[in-house]
Amino acid sequence: MYIGMIRPVETKTISVQGEGLPEVHELVYAQTPEGWAVAAMRVAMSKHETVLSCEATLVRRDGIEMLEGTDSADVLSKVPEGYQLLSVQPA
Repeated sequence: MYIGMIRPVETKTISVQGEGLPEVHELVYAQTPEGWAVAAMRVAMSKHETVLSCEATLVRRDGIEMLEGTDSADVLSKVPEGYQLLSVQPA
């Protein structure tokens, strides 16, 4: 018997504007839901403004579940659509 650990694969993008990098970071992290992590932040400044625009990509990191199977291939075949297999180990 083998046990596989899976989690949902989900991303979303948010946009914020701020006067500097510390404010942009604060705004992004304030909008990051619990169980999610910031994967990327793309920051740009307009030529005629002092405001920074940021587009951040958030990824889901919660929702871990376990699957059982007779072997690694069986566990892999049971991973539902929209989930990723994190690990497989003997029970």
